[in-house]
Amino acid sequence: FTGSTEVGKSVMRAAADNVKKVTLELGGKGANIVLDDADFDTAVDGSLFAFLVMSGQACESGTRLLVHESVHDEFVDRLVARAQTLVMGDPMSPATDLGPLVSAKQKARVEKYIALGQEEGCKVAFQGNIPTDPALAEGHWVPATILTGATNEMRIAREEIFGPVLVVIPFGNDDEAVAIANDSEYGLSAGVWSTDSGRALGIAHRLESGTVWINDWHMINAMYPFGGVKQSGL
Repeated sequence: FTGSTEVGKSVMRAAADNVKKVTLELGGKGANIVLDDADFDTAVDGSLFAFLVMSGQACESGTRLLVHESVHDEFVDRLVARAQTLVMGDPMSPATDLGPLVSAKQKARVEKYIALGQEEGCKVAFQGNIPTDPALAEGHWVPATILTGATNEMRIAREEIFGPVLVVIPFGNDDEAVAIANDSEYGLSAGVWSTDSGRALGIAHRLESGTVWINDWHMINAMYPFGGVKQSGL
C-alpha cells in the first residue's frame, strides 16, 4: 500500500485478522540538509526539485530545508531568485515547471497550512503567481511557497502537507542538523548537500530515514529497496 500513514494503519489492522503480509509506504516530512560547504548552484536547484516535483504531491518530498546558519540568508536569497523563474501552468506544456494540485479539497488543505505557518510565526519569503490564462481557470492552483523563520516544533514543520510548501530551518552544526532531521515521527527521505563526501556520508549514516540522497533528490532506482522507518512504513 502507498498512501497516508493513517490509512496505512487501517490496512495493517485489517491484515492482522488473516495474518497477511503487508508492505506500507506511507507519509513523510523529508529533511533536506544544506551544509556550509555545499555547492550553491547544485543545492539550490536540487532543493527546489526536492519539494516541487508533482507540485509537492510526493511522499518522499524534501519539505523541511535545514540550512547552516552561516549560509542561511545567502542560500534563501538564491533559492527565492531561482524560484521566481519557475513557470506555473498547463502540465502538458513543455514550458511548464509546476502544475495544479489534484483536487479542490487538497488545495484548501495546503492553503490552510500556509496560513497556519504564518500564524505560528513564519515569514513568507516567496510565493509564486498562479496562471491567469482563462483556459486554466478550473485548475486547483497553489503556487510554490517558501516559509522562513521556522522551528522544528511548529506544526508546519511536523505534519505532512502534500503540496508545494517548503519550511526553512537554520542549524548551527552537523550534530544539530542530525538532531533536527531525526526529530520527526516520519522517516521516509532525507538528503545532504556538501562538497565533502566523507562529511556528507557521515551525516547520512546517522539519519533515521529509509532513503538518504547526497547532492540529489528523488533519484529512485528499481534495483534498490525503497521505503521508510518509524511512521513512514515498512
